[in-house]
Amino acid sequence: MKNKANGWLSGLAGVVIFAGSLPATRLAVADFTPLFLTSSRASLAAVAALLLLALGRQRMPQRADLFSLMVVAMGVVIGFPLLTAFALQDVSAAHSLMYLGLLPLCTAAFGVVRGERRPQPAFWLFSLAGGAVVASYALAAKESHASWQDLLTIAAVIVCGAGYAEGARVARGLGGWQTIAWALALALPVALPIAALTWPASFQAVTFSAWMGLGYVSLFSMLIGFIFWYHGLAKGGTAAIGQLQLLQPFIGFGFAALFLHESISGVMLACALAALGCVAGAKKFA
Repeated sequence: MKNKANGWLSGLAGVVIFAGSLPATRLAVADFTPLFLTSSRASLAAVAALLLLALGRQRMPQRADLFSLMVVAMGVVIGFPLLTAFALQDVSAAHSLMYLGLLPLCTAAFGVVRGERRPQPAFWLFSLAGGAVVASYALAAKESHASWQDLLTIAAVIVCGAGYAEGARVARGLGGWQTIAWALALALPVALPIAALTWPASFQAVTFSAWMGLGYVSLFSMLIGFIFWYHGLAKGGTAAIGQLQLLQPFIGFGFAALFLHESISGVMLACALAALGCVAGAKKFA
């Protein structure tokens, strides 16, 4: 019971940190290209991760863990950041945040595929209801946007769900922060050359807010958040803890309103309450 409670607290901390990712990315892509932003955030986080691994004298991952770590790297280190960076060039953070409510379904589905304990049928009903709340709001949003950008965000959600589920699986043996640290290390030989090739000709026009966005996604979104998140998934279960992701869009609204001055409507708040109910129901039957 104590482990499960710790899992929920760690998972919630991770979700709060991740909720700032899209608003921070929106700030950063105002002055950085998606390729440079994605590769530089992965490179900076990888350097920090390697220092942590060295200082902690962590053992090398076993050969059996390499496939899982590669899935994590492709899903959450490269795939999700790159796809959302392209999408956020032309749509608001608030609009993209709504699609993140579909992450619990993706994470739980990949967890089941990878052999995790199957939750009760009522769990899926609450999960589908929560996903429907988020998807309905996103589809009904009265905001001008191109459909391909929505498809990019949905693709980002899918690859992120795969990375979350696979990371939770390997974190049980390797450790939570060690999992994301080794995934970042695996991505570094790819990310660093891309960062060098896409290096801006000049940084003079880069605003302070863009630098802050890059710093946030590099350290918090790419490393610190995952330390909490994978610990939570490993302790509380991928399907159960994954439902906390339903809260991520609505926490993100606060960041979007604070830093991007995007408005939050009463409908958004109503959806937040509905999502909270779905999280509570899914937790009970997970």
